[in-house]
Parts: sequence; structure tokens; C-alpha cells
Amino acid sequence: MITKGKTFIISGPSGVGKSTVLHALLEGRDNLYFSVSATTRTPRPNEVDGVHYHFIDVHHFQELIGKDEFLEYAEYVGNFYGTPKKYVDDAMESGKDVILDIEIQGAVQVCSKRPETVRIFIAPPSWKELERRLTARGTDTPEKIQERLIRAKVECQTANSYDYFVINDTVEEAVAELNAILCAEHCRPSERISQILNRE
Repeated sequence: MITKGKTFIISGPSGVGKSTVLHALLEGRDNLYFSVSATTRTPRPNEVDGVHYHFIDVHHFQELIGKDEFLEYAEYVGNFYGTPKKYVDDAMESGKDVILDIEIQGAVQVCSKRPETVRIFIAPPSWKELERRLTARGTDTPEKIQERLIRAKVECQTANSYDYFVINDTVEEAVAELNAILCAEHCRPSERISQILNRE
């Protein structure tokens, strides 16, 4: 009997290193599924449909909204982005845990539909370190970096609604904590008891 997977939301401020941590977490793991979002924006060079995004047109996206086919969705700079239920549910039914990399607003939408979803917030070790990481990216002006820092503080203050709080001091430590959380969630009595009862 296949044990159904769980859904884990990963949120955190810009520059905290989510992508690096998640890449390390997923590396060499075939029991984790990283949820690929759908979008109505045009693919960029080298972007692959179904890998970077599921690229669909606005009409199809709105049809899916009408059928309640998204766990969450939002409009950003004239384009729609959303998390399709189908791919998440298929992965969970096959026994895989699903990782959703979404912001706090999207997490609220998902949890309103599926309260059992586990929420994990990734934070920087300090504001000084977050500023250093944002500066090192070389993609933002000093003014934009300050805006991101202000937003990060607001996001951290709302993170007390999450189930877990991981500090990304080093990638290795953050990944170890995420692995521990995934393991702990599968050790809950409700899951373990049903496993035993269904064994011959």
C-alpha cells in the first residue's frame, strides 16, 4: 500500500536563498515533487514547458479558475500565475511529498482549501546578512534592496502563523532541518497507525 504524500509550503523573503536550499533538498530525491506553476506569460528563451512553468493562454487559465482547478493563483504585472491541483494531487497519490515555493498570500489561499498543508518559513540569520545577499546578487538598486528588507521584516512578523521556522545560515543546516521536518510529519500517529493497521 502506497502512503499518500503530504504538501509542504516553503515561503521566505527575497534573497533568503530558498532556490539554493530547495535545489539541494531535491537533489537525488525521487520521493519529492517540486510543484511547477502555471502562467499566462510568454516563455523566455531556454524555458521549457512543464519544467519551468506550465505555459497556458489566458482563456484556458480563466477556465481553470472557473472550475476551481487551482490551489492558489494571483495576477502579477498583467500575467496570471497559479498552482494547478492536478499535478499536486497526482504526485501525492503516487506517494511523493509535494513542495510548493509560494509567498505568504498564496499560502493563505492553499491552507484555506487544505488546512492539513504544512507551512515552513525560511528566514535569514540576520538582516545584515540578508542585505549582503541581496547586494551580492547585483540585480537591484540600493533603494530596491531597502524596499526588499522592509518587506522581509513584515513577512517575518507574519511567519508566526507557519508550522516551522528554518533559519538559512548555511545551506547544509537548512536542508538538514527541512529533512527533519519532512520526516517528523510522517511520524504522526494518524499516519503511522493506519500504516500498521493496513499491513497483513
